[in-house]
Amino acid sequence: MTALEAMQRYVRGEAVDGPMTLPPPVARLVGFELVKVETRSAVFRLEARRDKHANPMGTLHGGILCDIADAAMGFACASMLEEGESFTTLELKINFLRPVKEARLEARGHVVHAGKTLVYLECEVVTVPDEKLVAKSTSTCLILRGDQAKGR
Repeated sequence: MTALEAMQRYVRGEAVDGPMTLPPPVARLVGFELVKVETRSAVFRLEARRDKHANPMGTLHGGILCDIADAAMGFACASMLEEGESFTTLELKINFLRPVKEARLEARGHVVHAGKTLVYLECEVVTVPDEKLVAKSTSTCLILRGDQAKGR
């Protein structure tokens, strides 16, 4: 089973015995969930709450936005992997554009460019249903093959 097949089965609520741990432990810790995955794209959702996700100023902690953006871009990258391949994130950047206290958020990650070994991705984090842009993120991932991918 490919990573994409495993993720799609998970979204449908089916049992998964594939190359990935689903849901990822960080998703349970923070409280976000995978809601859609296709080849080269993925969407995660989070119900941001002040009593769970706030920084000392009472707004959503930036690290939480990084977590959901990283997950969306990571799963978008993973959706392209062949059997026996893995990946690692080389770089992650995020711009915070709007403060959030409590909101339903979606992180929508997609592949912009995929070379043989490097993948460049972008993600928009928006409020749902009003589609206000909260953050914009980019990432570069390295595809791992052979011995590099073993145990990852």
